[in-house]
Amino acid sequence: MIGVGGLRRKFTLEHNMRIGDGGGGAVSSWVSVAQMWGSLTAVRGDEFFAEHRVQGRVSHEILLRYRSDVEPEMRLSLDGREFQILAVFDPDERRRWLKCLCEEQEL
Repeated sequence: MIGVGGLRRKFTLEHNMRIGDGGGGAVSSWVSVAQMWGSLTAVRGDEFFAEHRVQGRVSHEILLRYRSDVEPEMRLSLDGREFQILAVFDPDERRRWLKCLCEEQEL
């Protein structure tokens, strides 16, 4: 695993919340849950064709201190970048670390 000194990036954990608009509809908005220190490692990248253009996709591993409330429906943001959480697991099952497999979202 990584030492505490390796957790050099300050991530914001966000949850998607739907708020009623008063007219029977709802507005979706990302709400900050917590600030967390972690490490970021690019795992792989690829390209695909969608919406009449070539788009890129980059997958990352983000290592954080353990929290029990991090879920795949959430995202992490860092300096204007957004990482959709695809999977979350405790790599050594000792509740010390959380590894998040994420995909960087294109803005």
